[in-house]
Amino acid sequence: MADMELPPTVQPAIPVGDDFLTREQLAQLTPEDLVRRTTALKPLLQRHAAACERERRPIVEVWNAIRATGCFYHFMPRKYGGLEFDVDSFLDAMLPLAEGCASTGWVTAFCVEHIWMLSQFPEPFQDEIFGGGGDHVPYVIAPGVTAPPGKAIPVDGGYRISGRWKWGTGIMNSNWAMVACAIPDDPERRALFCALPTNEVKVLDTWHIDGMEGTGSHDLLIEDAFIPEYRTMNMNDMRAGTGHGARLYDNPIYRQPMTPFLGVTAAIGGVGVGRAAVAAFAEQLQQRVIPGSTTRQSDKPAAQMRLAHADVQIATAEMLLRAAVNRNVELAAGPVPATFEQRSFMRLQIAHAMEICREAIRTLVEAAGAGAHMRGNPLQRHLRDINVMSNHVIYDIDAASELRGRAMLGMEPNSMIY
Repeated sequence: MADMELPPTVQPAIPVGDDFLTREQLAQLTPEDLVRRTTALKPLLQRHAAACERERRPIVEVWNAIRATGCFYHFMPRKYGGLEFDVDSFLDAMLPLAEGCASTGWVTAFCVEHIWMLSQFPEPFQDEIFGGGGDHVPYVIAPGVTAPPGKAIPVDGGYRISGRWKWGTGIMNSNWAMVACAIPDDPERRALFCALPTNEVKVLDTWHIDGMEGTGSHDLLIEDAFIPEYRTMNMNDMRAGTGHGARLYDNPIYRQPMTPFLGVTAAIGGVGVGRAAVAAFAEQLQQRVIPGSTTRQSDKPAAQMRLAHADVQIATAEMLLRAAVNRNVELAAGPVPATFEQRSFMRLQIAHAMEICREAIRTLVEAAGAGAHMRGNPLQRHLRDINVMSNHVIYDIDAASELRGRAMLGMEPNSMIY
């Protein structure tokens, strides 16, 4: 495709890495400390949520504040000075950010989880990106894009890759990128994850969408870039929980299958925006007077019931996510990898959690009147955001149900997304 046919490019705010935490600071950081730090940022994210949407990318001031919390060390191996915190504290730390701004929270959670993905690459690449920082502990921010897959041509010492990928969440604040590639005519039908610096990627201005606008999830274009072998890994291994991290580290979080973990990571945004919608609706009930009367809506039993029902729905969705992600780690700690039957159940469980969040927010907005759709009302943004995030391929309820049904009937999977 000629350049004149392509969308214009946009420039990511590539982090310079002068704000890495020290080993001493990280050694003193507890899960409770991290949760307190991210919770304290919720008002900052709320204040900048509208601007984030307008600019179609996380606000730099907000992003720098998030970096300062230390959250991007959450799943970095201790070998390199990382935290190796558990999955429950991951949800606890990410949920307040998603409450404050769904887009910024979504990008943050993905980029934290992508550190886990990077721990599944060969050890020499982990040494390159996590090591050599001296007293300060480095990390990278990297999107992980899979669709449509690019092409990897084997050459001496690695691969030459080309392709155009969609859904580049995290690219606007990144210094590396991970892209999925297929090897033509490969008898093993391997899907490779290839890593390269962001400055070798063209970021195309394609993120024009009706919700989650602030994620800046633009298309990525790569034209004939060389990727050394040590910067690649087999995605099938990562999906199964048998990547390099599973062999390098004792902690079972590095042996968990990718898809359930990815599903929970993305669904944090659904619970967070659901909490925000419940809070906004409760506040607006106190102020709204029913048209044609002098009665405040908060005095109406129907409104009270909708508020309570939505609140319980969001709490139920959160419980489903916690059950799934802890089960994923529990299975990873066992003597054999999780089965298709076990993984398909978790995928459907997570998809239902997101569907519950969408239903809860829709219930609230339906009861909030036409004013809920004014640009100045956060409820309209919450509804648009949940509608977009729930369309992530991992939440396709029909596909997830079909996989689960096939597993229950003893049939083989007909998709790799489980």
